[in-house]
Amino acid sequence: MPYAAPLADMRFVLEELAALGRGAPEEPVPADLLDAILFAAGRFAETVLDPLNEAGDRAGSTFENGVVRTPPGFQEAYRRYVEAGWNSLTADPSHGGQGLPFALSAAVAEMWTSAAMSFGLCPLLNRGAVTLLEAHGSPQLKKRYLEKLVRGEWTGTMNLTEPQAGSDLAALRTQATPEDGHYRLRGQKIFITYGDHDLAPNIVHMVLARTPGARPGSKGLSLFLVPKFLPDPDGHPGERNGVKTLRLEKKLGIHASPTCVLAYEDAVGWRIGEEGSGLELMFTMMNNARLNVGLQGVGIAERAYQRAREFARERVQGRPLTAPPASEAPPILHHPDVRRMLLFMRAGTEASRALSYYAAGLIDRAREGPDAKACAARADLLIPVVKAWCTDLAVAVASEGIQVHGGMGYIEETGAAQYLRDARILPIYEGTNGIQAQDLVLRKLARDGGAAARLLLAEMRETALLAAGSSSADIAGIGRALADAVATVESATAHLVQAEPPAAAAGSRPYLELFGIVAAGWLLARLALAAEKRVAEGSGDSAFFAAKRKTARFYGEHFLALAPGFLAAVGSGESILDFPLDRL
Repeated sequence: MPYAAPLADMRFVLEELAALGRGAPEEPVPADLLDAILFAAGRFAETVLDPLNEAGDRAGSTFENGVVRTPPGFQEAYRRYVEAGWNSLTADPSHGGQGLPFALSAAVAEMWTSAAMSFGLCPLLNRGAVTLLEAHGSPQLKKRYLEKLVRGEWTGTMNLTEPQAGSDLAALRTQATPEDGHYRLRGQKIFITYGDHDLAPNIVHMVLARTPGARPGSKGLSLFLVPKFLPDPDGHPGERNGVKTLRLEKKLGIHASPTCVLAYEDAVGWRIGEEGSGLELMFTMMNNARLNVGLQGVGIAERAYQRAREFARERVQGRPLTAPPASEAPPILHHPDVRRMLLFMRAGTEASRALSYYAAGLIDRAREGPDAKACAARADLLIPVVKAWCTDLAVAVASEGIQVHGGMGYIEETGAAQYLRDARILPIYEGTNGIQAQDLVLRKLARDGGAAARLLLAEMRETALLAAGSSSADIAGIGRALADAVATVESATAHLVQAEPPAAAAGSRPYLELFGIVAAGWLLARLALAAEKRVAEGSGDSAFFAAKRKTARFYGEHFLALAPGFLAAVGSGESILDFPLDRL
């Protein structure tokens, strides 16, 4: 079943939640340009990337005689990707970029993931490397590396994890010794996505390491740029650097993406920023990656939903209760519980898309304008929610897709299982979702006593009141559910702000899930109101907008209705912390 990019859905969310493509003269992306980019990206995803997905999963990347090879077709697809200029969408024009909004690139990135997640991981990491160098690179490093990374001629990676240090970056041991204007790096890194491959002639690694005499812990880490090949005087890949691939990891999913174990054997590197500031600078890349991983959750959920929906439209099993007795049995789409599963998948996907695009739009607005500071604070609050909630939901949606298929979904040849296997890494990538929850509660809430969260909740309450007063039963339904859910988050927030850190940490995971459900519900309510307004104005497809209202109502009844149940779990610190460890 081929992928079909949901361009109308994307355009609607970008217009209403990210303020793109409305046609006003001051808009950064005119409506016709937005349409052209989305259409072209959809065609590329559908015709170039989607055919690689299942074949790439079966073949996987390989490692033989020290050489990493991606599956057949990946090299040609990457060449076409670079030639079409997709890699440079959001980069600074002074470095060869197109300077387009991040929110627009969010929609494009979603399409890459839906079509072939394993392929899309390479551009994702490269975009983070570009963002890091733009913000913190020296003029010399920018001149030598940035334009090639912006074009995608070379690719970038992020090197954090080591065998003894997973998410605990304070335990990193890789050493960087100064030597005549550069550094020599020694150590080993694991789980490095696209750490080696055959798509580009050079790979630029962003590496955390320790200098001699550095402080212990995370404050002793510095950041280094280490290329696979040292550029010659003309800027071309020259001598092979001391970066060696030891093996590829064998994984549950994303088989076509080479996940490498790298050894640094006196590799030449250059420091970015000051000594000891490495982790702070790396967060520029990590936050970019966290939001993009959330978008990957959207992409996988959309793809799983499309496949399950098409299967349900064709598969005949049993006689639905709604079918006339003498008629031929219709497809399983007519079974009420199959409809429920598909609506869960649809509503979850649309909710996570709304939340991700909204956060991306905040990042655009945080760059300039009168509300830049407020937008930056809200984006900072929402990034852990986007990363964790959207990826957990992607796993749930992909799992439900298998359930729609029944026994056929458990068989690899139907393709449904791949989405679950591929999605499962997302809650682990870029800091596990438990770490995201602690970041939300112990850093984002704690630093301002919950002020940023309360400001957002006040906006949610205004939307709930507006929606509850709608003449549309669908919109009024989500409005009432949203009002109750917002009250729950307000209570949970007040509790966690006052709680001791261990108890707050114990309740952080259900709080993040609660926050994600309600924040996404707020945005779906806004979209439902926008759909109602467009129908009243006589603009657009009335059936499309009617479906948006009904999806919002389902979300209110099946997602927001669960919100009060999280309150007890948020306050469950005592039952967690008092349980005897020797009985776990």
